[in-house]
Amino acid sequence: MGSSFKRFEPLARTDIAWIALVFIASILYLLGLGGPYAPTNGDEMVYIHIARMTAESGHWLPLQSELLGTRNTKPPLLIWQAMVAGGWGQSWDLFALRLPSIAYTFATTALLAFFAHRMAATPGKLRAACIAAALYLLFFSTFRYGRVYLTSAPETFWLALPMWWVLWLRVRNKALDPPPALGWLAYTLFGAAMGLGAAYKSFALVAPAAAALWCAVLLSEPFAWRTTLRTTVGVAWSTLLGVGIFALWFVLDPDPAAVWQEFVVAENAGKMSNTMGYWQAALSGPYPMWTQLLAYPENAGLLAFMALGFCALVLWRGVRRESYAQLTPALWVLLAWLLVWLVVFTIPSQRSARYVIPAMPALAIAMALVWDRLPRVWFWVTLLVCAPALVMLARIGWVMGSMGIANTAEFATTLIAACAGLVGVTGGFIYKPWVRNATLVACLAVYGCFGLMVAPLSKPAADYSPTVQAQMQGQRVVVPNGFTGQYERFHFVLPGARITPYDAEGRNTGALYPDMPAKERLDKLLAEFDAVVWLQEDLNEAPSCLPHCTLVAQRWHVKSRHKSGEVTLDNLWQPQEWLFRREWLLVRTP
Repeated sequence: MGSSFKRFEPLARTDIAWIALVFIASILYLLGLGGPYAPTNGDEMVYIHIARMTAESGHWLPLQSELLGTRNTKPPLLIWQAMVAGGWGQSWDLFALRLPSIAYTFATTALLAFFAHRMAATPGKLRAACIAAALYLLFFSTFRYGRVYLTSAPETFWLALPMWWVLWLRVRNKALDPPPALGWLAYTLFGAAMGLGAAYKSFALVAPAAAALWCAVLLSEPFAWRTTLRTTVGVAWSTLLGVGIFALWFVLDPDPAAVWQEFVVAENAGKMSNTMGYWQAALSGPYPMWTQLLAYPENAGLLAFMALGFCALVLWRGVRRESYAQLTPALWVLLAWLLVWLVVFTIPSQRSARYVIPAMPALAIAMALVWDRLPRVWFWVTLLVCAPALVMLARIGWVMGSMGIANTAEFATTLIAACAGLVGVTGGFIYKPWVRNATLVACLAVYGCFGLMVAPLSKPAADYSPTVQAQMQGQRVVVPNGFTGQYERFHFVLPGARITPYDAEGRNTGALYPDMPAKERLDKLLAEFDAVVWLQEDLNEAPSCLPHCTLVAQRWHVKSRHKSGEVTLDNLWQPQEWLFRREWLLVRTP
């Protein structure tokens, strides 16, 4: 028994610090999760709208929507996730709807940390696992698409499962040559995982997932025609099974023709078709090849320069032939994972950088394994990016305190987080051995500072009071809509109200008199609806309809879209001039 206890040696202080870093990063994923200012995709409210409408119908299918052309633009598994998480409308809040994404993200983080631990050299295994986990959680693509409802977390988890299994076989059987062959059960389970991943996003994702699996298996074991044939047939079976699982949507939906037209033809084939021609689109289209080659640094966000440094290191080693002989089977799996996803969305079709998000776990592991070999210059550049971001966030927090939006404790906490990050930045420049660790601390501080800064705007006291919400129940309320489906957020703000959108913030979607002057438009909306939510144009102005209207309540509004010239170098340090406005809830005066 004594020998068994020797395995559990006390952790060193540095190990505890690394574990604490990952723990704090994980906590940040829950900070402000239920708030309206969590970084997210602009379409999140579109799919929350579909989930709410479908839940109200009382049926799993067909999907429901009041938004033209959006009913079947995402597979049902994404919608069903929200319906179940929200209790079919009984627990309809943003925290509940977003929580499953956090579970998927944390599961992926745990898996990549495990494999980084197994693949790292014996001294420093725990450190490598923590670095990989921290990197993945601090990638902006994870923070933006791995914690809110419209997310890449589910498909990343499911599509990665076959790669994790192949990686496990390679790290577990390092001494076996040849490695154990994959059987039909494995390929069947791979197909099921691909099908579930596709059922969250698109059947098209089966192609890069299958190609990455095929390359990973073949590149990580000695070449043999028999192995190549067996792997090709097995991956083909997984692909067919994955697409077949996705095709169940057509079988189960009462209106399969609408699914075909709206999802396959419009959402998928429509995006693939391009009147520019292949080469024109590839060289000068919306997502040209040269920008796609930077997809991984782009997804890394604040860590972009570190990811760029990793890519430069890989390319530098790649031009030397002897480097390939040094690659272990496990490293070949990571290399295939990264390259195939990048090639698929760079050469056959050029899509945005977020399409390679399912390969970001491999990037986190690979960067952690070469962490100490990355040149320090990339870390210093990252610190130079984080420093002004921290200063600006601190400035906004200070202004929020002076405007009364945040209380003393709230903006003081924001300033403390910013100062902690700036201390990390300073330490990274003063003491060279700290620069790598300081970069992660600085990036973590930026995320934490942002979460703390918007916290005063996300608390219940910042919303309309329960009395006002009760007053608006059943009333016809017209609300501002700055982007497709964004008005759906008012179903959380004014539950029970009958919501109708109108154009706002310069986004002309053709709803309710967009060309009418503001004063006349407000008067007309008040005449046609029971209440109007109106956005203030200038901090010093009052509602133009007074005294013929009544100001029921007001709250702060953060401008997310600015016109040209609204934000300049002259007023950048004065965010009260371009960032904050009031949102008024107005009714006609009897």
